[in-house]
Amino acid sequence: MNILVTGAAGFIGSHLCEKLLKDENNKVVGVDTFIGPTPEPFKRIHSEVLSKHPRFTLIEEDLMTVGLEQMLEDIDVIYHLAGMPGVRSSWGKDFPPYVTNNILVTQRLLEAVKNKPIKKFIYASTSSVYGQTEGKVTEDAYLAPLSPYGITKLTGEHLCHVYHKSWHVPVVIIRFFTVYGPRQRPDMAFHRFIKQIVKGEPVTLYGDGTQSRDFTFVSDCVEGISAVINKDGLIGQRINLGGKERATVIEAVSLIEKLTGKKAVIRYLPRISGEPTQTWADISKAQMLLDYHPKVSLKEGLEKEIEYIRYVYHL
Repeated sequence: MNILVTGAAGFIGSHLCEKLLKDENNKVVGVDTFIGPTPEPFKRIHSEVLSKHPRFTLIEEDLMTVGLEQMLEDIDVIYHLAGMPGVRSSWGKDFPPYVTNNILVTQRLLEAVKNKPIKKFIYASTSSVYGQTEGKVTEDAYLAPLSPYGITKLTGEHLCHVYHKSWHVPVVIIRFFTVYGPRQRPDMAFHRFIKQIVKGEPVTLYGDGTQSRDFTFVSDCVEGISAVINKDGLIGQRINLGGKERATVIEAVSLIEKLTGKKAVIRYLPRISGEPTQTWADISKAQMLLDYHPKVSLKEGLEKEIEYIRYVYHL
């Protein structure tokens, strides 16, 4: 199968490419323009490892300007993971890149594939489309994003929906819930916490730490999204991918302290606008349609991320 992965040098994208390449029947084309919160040297490390694989091809281009007709030739499945992430930086003057990379790029891709015989167009969405919720959230919950970032990702979902309805683009929407693990972006909480604690720096914590998240280890996330290509009955579906274990932010910090053997000096900052107090995925649809069963506990996942952080920063 010929598979295109956008955002292939990113956190989830690089792990997904490695997973897909384990199947000898797959050839993967990755595209990445090396922008976003993850420093380019980190992304280069991810892409260089992938580029050594004989069934992987990297296209280093901007999806707003690259010639899509040639890039999409003979492609069977598209994983659209590329985009501008992050809630904090989506406010104010920094909003235009979110519009370009999360809305305009998605529309350009959908327009390019609307008359092509692709098997699946898998769009990576986020729990941020739900906004503030109580208890487990199902895919048919009312959608009310709290941030400009969430609005751009929901707009991408709506674009997928109309291209599916009008042009029969075989869309599948996957909503991620707080994915963490090795290669996580430096602006994300666990990456920051681990680096700060190991280096003996104050831990910057937004809010009082009682906000809870459905933490999804990256290998579990990738197991779920990689399964999409081989499952039937998914076209037009929206599917949550949550993790094995929920926790509050302060509980996660405490666990990192135990795993590193170092005490955190916490510096509390005002709560971030646009962040919900909790996320919690109902994954029953993923269990039924994808045979999805997250395996990695928060302790196991944090151990792996701590090992990664120590390695990349030589700590």
